[in-house]
Formats: sequence, C-alpha cells, structure tokens
Amino acid sequence: MDEGYPRRGVHGRGVHEEEGHGLDDAAYMALALAEARKAAALGEVPIGAVAVHRGEVIARAHNLRETWRDPTAHAEVLCLQEASRRLYGWRLADVDLYVTLEPCLMCAGAIVLARIRRLVYGAPDPKGGAVSSRAQVLVPGLWNHHPEITTGVLADECGMILKDFFRRVRKGLHVRRDVGVVERARLESE
Repeated sequence: MDEGYPRRGVHGRGVHEEEGHGLDDAAYMALALAEARKAAALGEVPIGAVAVHRGEVIARAHNLRETWRDPTAHAEVLCLQEASRRLYGWRLADVDLYVTLEPCLMCAGAIVLARIRRLVYGAPDPKGGAVSSRAQVLVPGLWNHHPEITTGVLADECGMILKDFFRRVRKGLHVRRDVGVVERARLESE
C-alpha cells in the first residue's frame, strides 16, 4: 500500500486548496528561497525555512551546519526554535512552516514534536527526504500529531538552487565562508 504523498497537493485533515491554502504559498516560499541563498553564500547546503503564524512571518532560517559545526543546525530546526521563542512556547499549532527541500528524518521529527499546523515544501529529496521520499515519517495516523502537507511549491526553483550549488562543488568551486564569495579551488587539495 503506497501511503506516500504525491509531488504536488495538500494532505492531512481533509484540507483542500480551494479552502484558502495556496494563495500565499509562493510568496512565503520565495522568502524561504532567499534564506537558502544566504546559506549558499556561506558555503552551506542551500536550504531555507520560514515560519508563518496567522499570516505573519515570525521566523526565518537557513542551514548553518558547516558554520556552526553542528549536525542539528538545519534550517527547519533553527526556524522552529526561533518561532518557539517568538511565541513563548513549543506548541506551534497555528504555525505553517515553509521549507525549500523536503525535510530529513530529524527535521520531520521536530515538526511532529512542534505540532505545527502545516508543512509546505518545495523540492522533493529522493535520497534523504522523510515526508514523501524515503522514511515517510509524517504519514497520517503514525504519530499523535501530523501536519497538513503541501508539496511542490516553487519546486523547480527550490531544486535548481541545490543543483547549482552541488554542480559548483563538483567543479571545484566553493564558497569562502569568511567573505561569502565564490572562488576557484581544487577540492582534492583541501
């Protein structure tokens, strides 16, 4: 039985696009893409996240794993932490989380624990995604909470920023973390 989510659509709690979701999704995802670009400028994998509470952006974040030397410094986790600080609590039931890439296992777990209302992500992650690609952690009925899920918002743009980043890495280009500019370097010399 395939309980995975299709590439584009809305899932969970019987919500449909015509009920109002999707009107601002592209605009919020564009903000998450701006965060992803900040990550790329730091030499981080370009993933960005934005938390929206009742129509207001309350948190933005991007990957900082390399910068902080912290395996948990994913955009989603950092964004949920900031949203919790802003709302003075860990239950984020009225929060929608926009992420440029399908969340990994750790981030999907954090999403369940934070009890967010809705997850919106752009590009699928066939190798490490834990929503619809690999582990499918957010399948309804698996945990005490599951958010509504919308997939594929600005998927091409979200996927392209990652492809461009990894193409540069393969070609031996990388980002200098100290000034955030691209320079030519041989990966094998590092």
